[in-house]
Amino acid sequence: MIDALLDSEIREHTGDLSHSPYWNGDIAPTRKKERTWAQKDIMVLWISMCACVPTYMLASSLIAEGMNWWQAVLTIFLGNCIVLIPMILNAHAGTKYGIPFPVYCRPAFGILGANVPALLRAMVACGWFGIQSWIGGSAIFTLLAIWFPALKAMPASIAGISAAQFACFMFFWAINMFVIYKGVESIRFLLNIKAPLLITLGLALLFWAYGKANGFGPMLAAPSAFDPGQPKAGQFWAFFFPALTGMIGFWATLSLNIPDFTRYAKSQKDQILGQALGLPTTMGLFSFIGVAVTSATVVIYGKSIWDPVELLTKFSNPILLAFAMVSLCIATLATNIAANVVSPANDIAHLWPKKIDFRMGGYITGVIGILMQPWKLLADPSGYIFKWLVAYSSLLGSIGGVLICDYFILRHCELNIAELYEHKGRYWYGNGFNARALIALILGIVPLIPGFLGTIGAAQVAPFWTTIYSYAWFISFGISFALYWLLMSAYKEK
Repeated sequence: MIDALLDSEIREHTGDLSHSPYWNGDIAPTRKKERTWAQKDIMVLWISMCACVPTYMLASSLIAEGMNWWQAVLTIFLGNCIVLIPMILNAHAGTKYGIPFPVYCRPAFGILGANVPALLRAMVACGWFGIQSWIGGSAIFTLLAIWFPALKAMPASIAGISAAQFACFMFFWAINMFVIYKGVESIRFLLNIKAPLLITLGLALLFWAYGKANGFGPMLAAPSAFDPGQPKAGQFWAFFFPALTGMIGFWATLSLNIPDFTRYAKSQKDQILGQALGLPTTMGLFSFIGVAVTSATVVIYGKSIWDPVELLTKFSNPILLAFAMVSLCIATLATNIAANVVSPANDIAHLWPKKIDFRMGGYITGVIGILMQPWKLLADPSGYIFKWLVAYSSLLGSIGGVLICDYFILRHCELNIAELYEHKGRYWYGNGFNARALIALILGIVPLIPGFLGTIGAAQVAPFWTTIYSYAWFISFGISFALYWLLMSAYKEK
């Protein structure tokens, strides 16, 4: 087992790879002394990443679209149980060989071809980075507007937002860039305090809603809009499957690049149990808080408020509001760096390992996050779920199908570590690209393009295409998995 090798044994097993243009210290296999993450560490990592504002917003958006509380929580919990399967499977190679996600892609896609899935994954992470940065900036803007109410009256002047909103967004973005400059280790303190802060804030909101709505009965008694006699009667399943795909898409990025974290795990048992205990349970708890509080806002304000930043603006006590907003900023900062910088920074560095290091990859991530205009992604619940989460989950399902088929079915979890970094080895294929993997990836996505265009309103398509688009992640995963297995079955590796 590679994960049991001493540092000297790793060098003996792989040779000196520092001369390779496809190697640098950030993407090299982790050494024994670096594999210190036990089960509790993996679990705490997931608790820290799941306890975030987007989790709250994701749950609440289902309420806004018509689900009752238990339908929403069950959909989220089920989606996370499903995504946990590829999460654990893809994590295996990271724990066994100590390699990050881009290197894990090399056996299937080729040493150069691995840049394709790495960049696809990196682009959506940049979007998430922008979303989290916008949430942090919104919290700062809301806090400042308490003392400077005139800020709220400023007209939209920059891509649909005001100059003050944009300035707050850029200020929070700059803090993220500073943390990247200081290095990943600088967020250890933030990660240790962020989960308790946000969970405390969430529970405080829950208790406030309980008292304000006169108990949990009124809070959770709102019927589903899909029940008989309700506005969306008979439409539950048409909404459920796209929503479930969206829930899977929420962590679809991490289900691929999870080796970036499990390469530090002590054993397979640690990564499996840590993820199983940390991911679905935290998502279930925090989504329930979001669902319950949003249900209460219907009683309290006559409408569902699914954005916690907007909800906090209705609080009159400036001290409590300041505490809440500062907590949101700290928690969002920690989540952003851990979940949305580590992996895309590695992915971007993989493009040119000898010239781009982790820090430069992080800076590039930040710039792309601005250009994606995250405030537009969060403009409404339907766009957030169906035009963002489902769209990118369809792409990532294809990548997962290829990787899991290659590592588990074709290679039986056996890799040659040295040749992962060598020119013209067994993972070089044709000019560094495995065309079979790329074909399987593309063909897994193609059937979903008409449905995507129809969903975003770019084209008129038959109902059939929008229906299959609702199952985007499952379809793309299955097609790419099967096609890759068929294409590679006739291929004789060197």
